[in-house]
Amino acid sequence: WINFYMNTFFKVKAGTNLTNIEKTFAKIYAADAKEQIAEAAKNWDYKSQLVWKLQPFLAMHLSKDYQAQNGIKESGNKLFSVFLSAIALFILLIACINFVNMTIAQSLKRGKEIGLRKAVGGERKQLILQFLGESFIISGIAFLLALGLAQIFLPIFNSLANKVLSISYLLDWKLVLSYFSLFLVTGFVAGFYPALVLSKFNPVQTLYNRTQANSKNYLAKGLVVLQFSLATFLLMVTIAFYSQYNFLMTKDLGYDDKNMVQIDVWGWGWDGADKAKVKLFKEELKKDKNIEMVASRSKGQLITVAKVNGNEIDFNYEFADEKYFDIIKVPIVEGRAFSENFADSTNSCIINETFAKNAGWKNPIGQVVDFWYNQEKLTVVGVVKDFHFNSLKEKIGNQLFTAKNGRKFDRVLVKVNPKNIPETLNMIAAKYKETMPLLPYKYEFKSEINEKQYEAEARWKQIITIGAFLTIFISCIGLFGLASLSIEKRTKEIGIRKVLGASVNQVVMLISKDFMKLVVLAFVFAIPTAYYAINKWLEDFPYRISIGYQIFVIACFSTVLVAFLTISFRTIRAGFQNPTESLKTE
Repeated sequence: WINFYMNTFFKVKAGTNLTNIEKTFAKIYAADAKEQIAEAAKNWDYKSQLVWKLQPFLAMHLSKDYQAQNGIKESGNKLFSVFLSAIALFILLIACINFVNMTIAQSLKRGKEIGLRKAVGGERKQLILQFLGESFIISGIAFLLALGLAQIFLPIFNSLANKVLSISYLLDWKLVLSYFSLFLVTGFVAGFYPALVLSKFNPVQTLYNRTQANSKNYLAKGLVVLQFSLATFLLMVTIAFYSQYNFLMTKDLGYDDKNMVQIDVWGWGWDGADKAKVKLFKEELKKDKNIEMVASRSKGQLITVAKVNGNEIDFNYEFADEKYFDIIKVPIVEGRAFSENFADSTNSCIINETFAKNAGWKNPIGQVVDFWYNQEKLTVVGVVKDFHFNSLKEKIGNQLFTAKNGRKFDRVLVKVNPKNIPETLNMIAAKYKETMPLLPYKYEFKSEINEKQYEAEARWKQIITIGAFLTIFISCIGLFGLASLSIEKRTKEIGIRKVLGASVNQVVMLISKDFMKLVVLAFVFAIPTAYYAINKWLEDFPYRISIGYQIFVIACFSTVLVAFLTISFRTIRAGFQNPTESLKTE
């Protein structure tokens, strides 16, 4: 009753109160485990309190309430799901903002149409319905194109996100209803404000090309600030993702994983693989000139508890031979390593520095680790330097190693010569099949195993990079639209300045400076928001980068550069325009 190694699943009737079931669990446990708990408390000073809980099956994916164990994979990260949804909404919002700005920018070219409609009796509400209708038509076409693009790019997304999604999932009636609602909202949001603005035009002024859009246009400028805030925010987050990922991939693990082949040998029961065959396999490998060193240890991860200094301490319990620390190049900082020259391998152990620290031992050599549950005691003969035996997403924990006469040595580590790797791999496979012909053979390089621990981070780095690129690209389209609007309003001013001797560069700087102020203003909102989001994300990593100013400087500079190039592309055309064309009368 105090040992756990299996996942248990229950199917309950609809509407069942889970709290009542959990109370029943508690009653059964209190009755059936009573004697074992009393015995453990008497003999081993057992004090743990166990609470039984039910977790809905569908809640396992994004919940961090319970650790995934015994064959269940780690759950998804809810923060990433929220972040991916936010990117989609950001892009949609920015697209709506662009539609508003671009429509208003093109409104001057439709002035005569609007004036003529009003002159022949068209009412404002008719114009509003017309422009809203145009918005819905464009949104509808975009919606159909989006479905096609989703089908085309879904395999790429599945590969990036490690999913097996299908476009047929969208046929669920709840999703159909939500997407139709999204279509209506998008069409209305994108078309409502332009419809109000365009329908207000004076027919006399529009027919004489004297219509001027609002010179201040606070809403359009505010939308530009918003979209560049979102774009810069995503760019900052992307840079942080890249920096943290590179940190994880390059940080010193405290041991050498280069050119090391890992082979797991199949075996049954607590004793693991056939130790005689594993020993023969190792001896055969040592004969080859391309093998630099061979060692073995236990595979998997065994976490247990023991008494030290009168207290319980949990740790990773591992079995390793005398060559293990040599092959991974981890030094013994106190005492000695395992050796065939000593006869105490059955009752000795080596611990890491963290174990010694948490046990409160200043002089750990000679101390005793008491496995109270099976009456076993091990004496510490050495302390090994800390190394990252798990991923960098976990802090270095307590480790205890024992030789145990080859017990559970079912993982063989082979250090190979990097010059002849294909030949060496073929030789290893042949020796394995000779010594253990009935067992499946599989090898992996330890460095590749370590890289796989960060596959999720690598995928999200790519996804967020694509999201940031799309957001910045769409934001630049909006900025291009607003620049076009400004140039339409200032056509005659540009012509007069050119007649008076202004150069193209001066015209570009004149138009650009107003927009660059908006882009810089966006940084005021983006920087603190990005800092908070990055800091929140990095909290999941015990080993992480520091949030330096470089992240924000690079993102802001890149945004300014892209924005300036976008504005310049439009304003250079205006600067080269013949002033006689812009100054001629109607």
